[in-house]
Amino acid sequence: MWRTTAALAATLALAGCMVGPDFVPPDPQLPEISFAEGERHMPSPTDPQWWSVFRDPVLTGLASRVAASNLDVQTATVRLAESRFQRGVAAAAQFPSMNADAKYDRELYSKNGIASLLGGLLTPAQQSSFKIAPINEYNVGLDASWELDLWGRVRRQVEAADAQVAQAADQRRAALVSSLAELARDYIQLRGVQTQIRIANDNLKIDRDVLELVRERQQKGVQNGLDVESAAAQVESIRAQIPALRQQEVEYVNALSLLLGEQPGALKAELARAKAVPSAPPRVPVGIPSELARRRPDIRAAEAQLHAATAGIGVAVGDFYPSVQLNGTVGFDSLELKDLWKASSLQYTVGPTVTLPIFAGGRLKSTLELRKAQQIEAAITYRKTVLQAWHEVVNAMVAYRLERQRRGRLQAQVEHARQALSLARDRYRDGVADFLTVLDAERTLLEASQQQATSTTNVSLDLVQLFKALGGGWETTFPDRPVGGKLVAGAQDASQAVQ
Repeated sequence: MWRTTAALAATLALAGCMVGPDFVPPDPQLPEISFAEGERHMPSPTDPQWWSVFRDPVLTGLASRVAASNLDVQTATVRLAESRFQRGVAAAAQFPSMNADAKYDRELYSKNGIASLLGGLLTPAQQSSFKIAPINEYNVGLDASWELDLWGRVRRQVEAADAQVAQAADQRRAALVSSLAELARDYIQLRGVQTQIRIANDNLKIDRDVLELVRERQQKGVQNGLDVESAAAQVESIRAQIPALRQQEVEYVNALSLLLGEQPGALKAELARAKAVPSAPPRVPVGIPSELARRRPDIRAAEAQLHAATAGIGVAVGDFYPSVQLNGTVGFDSLELKDLWKASSLQYTVGPTVTLPIFAGGRLKSTLELRKAQQIEAAITYRKTVLQAWHEVVNAMVAYRLERQRRGRLQAQVEHARQALSLARDRYRDGVADFLTVLDAERTLLEASQQQATSTTNVSLDLVQLFKALGGGWETTFPDRPVGGKLVAGAQDASQAVQ
């Protein structure tokens, strides 16, 4: 009894061992200072529903439909379900496996086979009358096996699978972040194009008025035909810009339809009414750099990948150690069905199997070195992901700040250009200035207005890029799987695993 107890205790102690390195979360090495001011404090974190800062109900409504409708998000959701199924496969190795079987055989042995060896034991008279009759055999049994995870190899496999589930979850979040940012960009650019169309129409009206003025002066004999033709050419130049802008408008509507998994033109009625470009707020809380490691899904996914690679080393180390498997078979065997369930028909085998790797041609060592190299690669990928995120945030902040300054200068230019055109028209009407001055003022106003509209669009686009760089847009907003029954055919069952 003492030996049995000691052996059981030793087995349990070994079962608690886990070979290979334990994963330690890496330090992202990001400073604890504010992005915006350089002050050492913790400003408010980025709002998960960052698109609400634009105060555009249409944009908010479109963003609320991304998780359930975007096909990239749905694909990432199914992959998350797949990773959880794979984790279940890995975890199953921790438990015993059992199989039940039943068999019936009717056999006839050949007289010329092994049975012919009995001929030497029979007399000639017995040999002439010797016959072999077919027999029935009934067998019912139960097989069980269980590999003892003495070195933690299976637990390392489960650990790696858990990390891969976390990586798939963060990749889904990354798909959400990208889809939301792309939706906002396309929507803002759509409103920007509609603004450009409005500017073109407004300037077209101004140029038509100027054309009528020139024609009136020509009819009165004050001006020649050159001014009329120049004014008409300016009108046609503006008209020529509108078809290209209309084409861009259709393309952005279709891009938004694709993001929401709709057919081309599905959102035309919803977006046809022109609206102003969503304006950016005067101040945006962006947090501190160290928050990126917790907020950006690509950094979290890179950390999970490093975790899985570290656990893979433990799996490779465990292959060097002996494996112990407990096997057992119990069943009933009988030549008569009526005797099958009798105690005398019972048969069983029980015992452990120990496998010790001795020679594998360098396979185990090469596998271990491969896993170590993969861990180093994952560590480099993590570091690059963190640095890239930091660069993206800084670049987005600089672009947002400088574009706001440029927009302010362009607004002042538009006001001056409008005043200049008004003065040029008055002087032309009074005969003090020539038409070339009016024409230059028209072109200056059109160009300044278009640049201002483009800058306004770019300010909002830069803010979207900043929110994307900060990793906002998924924390508490969306469910863990698509809703509304919009999964692609064949993926419905897999989606049920995503809880």
